[in-house]
Amino acid sequence: MYRALVVLLCLPIPIAAYLGLYQPDDDPHRTWSSYQGDPHRSQYSSLDQIDRENVHLLEMAWTYHAGGADTVTHRSQIQCNPIIVEGVLFGTSPQIHLFALDAATGEELWRFNPFAAGDGPTHLGVNRGVMYWERGEERRILFTAGDRLYSVDARTGRREPDFGEDGSVDLRVGLGPDVDSLFISANTPGAVYEDLIILGSRVSELADAAPGHIRAFDVDTGELAWVFHTVPHPGEFGYETWPEDAWTYVGGANSWAGMSLDPERGVLYVPTGSPSFDFYGGNRLGSNLFGNALLALDAATGERIWHYQFVHHDLWDRDPPAPPNLMRVTHDGEDIDALAQITKTGHVFLLDRDTGEPLFPVVERPVPRSTLHGEEAWPTQPFPLKPAPFARQFLSANEINTLSADYDSLLQRFMSVRSGGQYQPPSTEGTVIFPGFDGGGEWGGAAHDPHSGILYVNSNEMPWILTMVDVASAGASGRETGGVQLYATACGSCHGTDRRGDETGYYPSLLGIDARMSRDSVRRLIETGRGIMPSFGHLTEFEKSQLVAYLFGDDTPAAPAQEESAEEIPSIPFAHTGYHRFVDSEGLPAVEPPWGTLNAIDLNTGEHVWNVPLGELPELTAQGIPRTGLENYGGPVATAGGLLFIGATRDEMFRAIDRDTGEVLWATRLPAGGYATPATYEVAGRQYVVIAAGGGKMNTKSGDAYVAFALPE
Repeated sequence: MYRALVVLLCLPIPIAAYLGLYQPDDDPHRTWSSYQGDPHRSQYSSLDQIDRENVHLLEMAWTYHAGGADTVTHRSQIQCNPIIVEGVLFGTSPQIHLFALDAATGEELWRFNPFAAGDGPTHLGVNRGVMYWERGEERRILFTAGDRLYSVDARTGRREPDFGEDGSVDLRVGLGPDVDSLFISANTPGAVYEDLIILGSRVSELADAAPGHIRAFDVDTGELAWVFHTVPHPGEFGYETWPEDAWTYVGGANSWAGMSLDPERGVLYVPTGSPSFDFYGGNRLGSNLFGNALLALDAATGERIWHYQFVHHDLWDRDPPAPPNLMRVTHDGEDIDALAQITKTGHVFLLDRDTGEPLFPVVERPVPRSTLHGEEAWPTQPFPLKPAPFARQFLSANEINTLSADYDSLLQRFMSVRSGGQYQPPSTEGTVIFPGFDGGGEWGGAAHDPHSGILYVNSNEMPWILTMVDVASAGASGRETGGVQLYATACGSCHGTDRRGDETGYYPSLLGIDARMSRDSVRRLIETGRGIMPSFGHLTEFEKSQLVAYLFGDDTPAAPAQEESAEEIPSIPFAHTGYHRFVDSEGLPAVEPPWGTLNAIDLNTGEHVWNVPLGELPELTAQGIPRTGLENYGGPVATAGGLLFIGATRDEMFRAIDRDTGEVLWATRLPAGGYATPATYEVAGRQYVVIAAGGGKMNTKSGDAYVAFALPE
């Protein structure tokens, strides 16, 4: 604490040696001052000091330990893609403390704890990056933690007192009435356009979700500048694609994955999430604009310019997982400003940036009908004919993993559920989701070379099984009737309807919770949420008592005469049993390898250039089994040195890969999994590559390190 105080008191002098004294560079790809490198989300750098010939000489330049890792249950992560501005690196810790480092040495310059003033609990959620704004001599870092947006002086690490309420804004502003008790946060940075901060949000994916409106705030005052309703209000475009007045009770359709900005056009490109509840839409019949879509909005006003919907009436949580790459391609000899949107299904939609029209053919194909009562799946879905998918689209009996000692039981399980490729509707028997809920493509995003039109995207090939439960018949009698229904709708999707958690341990088991926590502690947790767990403060006092009683095996409390349950918690008749990967007893995927890939796709022609497995299990490699690839989180960075840098895999390796061939040219083990997109930058003529090593996914240990690499001096 003493050291932190000294650093803070001395701050204005040393950091002035960085911010404000660097000269701007005409090449926007030589800096990394924005999330994913630039507003176009290119994940590309024109730095070429590190190249194919010398990358094998890379060595660790510095390591910064941010602190706050969960080293007991290993559920904390760092997903932050840091930004570097004028020699200063800005990032966040596992507990979402903001910090500034000397980018050449890793020395801490200042640190800001957003929860120190009582704004929220100790936070173990995730933050994927921060935003930077400057005007004249002013320098600010804008970032989100918990349910607030903060404005911090980039030189001092102190709140900007004139922004909102003493430097922060409640993220519920502009969402309408009756949202005070609903969960909202923002994991991914938005966009800064002139003097506006434009944000999406993360909301619940259950029936209690807050609205997912896109909002812009004034950078000076924090006041709301404009709102775009992603579930249209009466009189707005798309209102007829929902039941009447759906905007009053349906939430979600939120932009959780981030957004891209074309500053020259003044156009914002925003991918939107699924309407809530994710897996049943009987209460929202219709195609459901603007869920699962890409919106082109006027960045100054929020007015819609065009939209393109990737999934109609989503029942599979198939929302776009990352911002689109704004790029230039050549088609029929013509240079076209385009954008490439990767999807969880493993497709790339290439659209004209001005019109939203696909540049390669897309066809609407019939898909199966739902068998859940009250549900009406949309009869068709769009399928791009080019490029070919970068992930397999169908799990058959012939693709069950023959490497597994549990092959027979895997096959038996497969034969008991539904598997029909993309858009096989959810069912009570169980439905295979392949690629899984985490893709295909995921939030780490894709990289592209602005000079060649080649897109580089990593992919997961993990099958999952989604099983629906009729909530009305979930409980029998007595205490089970109220408590189990509440649990099924509020908790079961993460912790499982059997309360055993998930197979990775990320969602812990709630069995035997009475030996670990008190009733009061559980009740407080339900009310406030923590980390990735949202608050369920909207439940009535009686409903909270019912839920606690169910978890602790108590008798159902009697409802007080003066209080009635506000409404039946299952506003929809189905819940699901949780997020379950289809794996064997050792955790190996039920499908034949590869389980994770890295892909290069030429978007001028729509043809794949190469495809390689990404990651390996040493125990399988030792048995002579070729590289299998692994589930992966965090994207690649492409450089003019002919390289791709990527962590992402559960083997905790950080790799440099030849952009032309996919060959691994260099690899090193990180102190924990690098489940974040790296960044590359230059200070005093030396190129660095940095990645957050926070681990904490896929049964790997949590860490707190940012590790930077460079060539020997």
